[in-house]
Amino acid sequence: MGKVLIKNAKVVNENKIFEGDILVEDDIIQKIGKNLSDVNSKLIDAEGNYILPGVIDDQVHFREPGLTHKGDIATESRAAIAGGITTFMEQPNTNPQTTTIKKLEDKFTRAAETSYANYSFLFGGTNDNLEELKRLDKNACSGVKLFLGSSTGNMLVDDEEVIEKIFRNTEMVISAHCEDETTIKRNFAKHVEQFGDDIPVKYHPLIRSDEACYLSSSKAIDLAKKTGARLHVFHLSTGIETNLFQNDIPLEQKKITSEVCIHHLWFSEADYDEKGTLIKWNPAVKSTEDRSKLWEALLDDRIDVVATDHAPHTIEEKNNVYTKAPSGGPLVQHALPAMLEKYHEGVISLEKIVEKMCHNPAKLFQIKNRGFIREGYYADLAIVNLNAPWKVTKDNIAYKCGWSPFEGDTFRSQISHTFVNGHLAFENDGFSPQRNAKRLTFNR
Repeated sequence: MGKVLIKNAKVVNENKIFEGDILVEDDIIQKIGKNLSDVNSKLIDAEGNYILPGVIDDQVHFREPGLTHKGDIATESRAAIAGGITTFMEQPNTNPQTTTIKKLEDKFTRAAETSYANYSFLFGGTNDNLEELKRLDKNACSGVKLFLGSSTGNMLVDDEEVIEKIFRNTEMVISAHCEDETTIKRNFAKHVEQFGDDIPVKYHPLIRSDEACYLSSSKAIDLAKKTGARLHVFHLSTGIETNLFQNDIPLEQKKITSEVCIHHLWFSEADYDEKGTLIKWNPAVKSTEDRSKLWEALLDDRIDVVATDHAPHTIEEKNNVYTKAPSGGPLVQHALPAMLEKYHEGVISLEKIVEKMCHNPAKLFQIKNRGFIREGYYADLAIVNLNAPWKVTKDNIAYKCGWSPFEGDTFRSQISHTFVNGHLAFENDGFSPQRNAKRLTFNR
């Protein structure tokens, strides 16, 4: 790859913004400073633009293997780098599910062949694979995923004895989807009785209710405190849940952490009439008050990470009636632009965006040499033009499924360049045909 010299950037890193140059050699940041020069380097003048560490998305569903009509590792990782995301952690509810070490390594093999972004995977816990989980090396992947609410196949973990054994038998981060299945089933039955299959989607947050979320997340947190497990609660969606988390100690000292996703920060129940099942997610998008409280908790550090839960489905699948329309939507290409829009609105600073989307995932999962702009770290970088308005249309959507819940929206900021391990993977709407992605390694 040789050398690249990025000049005159406004560097956003570790709670500072400063003007400087970055010299990259092969896959590593060699030097950060002012007035750098190197006649052997490819020069990129970033004057007027900002440079961020590449975003680390700790929760995506790239649908491979088994569901590749919706998306695959190649297509969705390309969409990710178009959005400044240079690293992803993919979830285990594929077909077959990632619930054995063999299936986990099969995914790593496939990603090595096709991924445009750095990658790791979560190992799925079930009611009956505890012994396999015990054999899993703590540095093998990003962590363990538990569905403590509805999921596909046998991935719902509802045996309390097994859950406690999992909490006691891994040193890895346990990432949990927390919704109480009994509460959801009761709410669902009531609405089916009233509406049949064609339940108005505006009732989704009543079916997958605040109560269902709080019951499950509070129970998981109590168990983590009891067992000393390292728990990370995925995609908070309610204001009441935010009170379960601390902001009085540094992230590195937290045993219990949390995440919020783009859609829960952007949409609310007021959007169901317009967007319909396109914004049907699990957990559900809820009230404007919930959204406000999620923002409050993100900004005061009770919530540690912003992610996407990118989960593409075809538009034909999403256009079904409520009971047949799957939950989830594509987000990796538009997550960072959406957060930058909130910067323009004065909601969040650039430094805080970088903390929540780059630094904190690296810290939380103990990722080696990523998530920061530091000498000796991998050169995962995104150059952002904050004054380049663009409209989301079908013509510029990179997802295999071909649609976005942001379609028709105009963002004021645009990712102009994305570097993955020093390789210029994306430049001004164009993708490099070469790939330079790497498997994540960890400091555990």
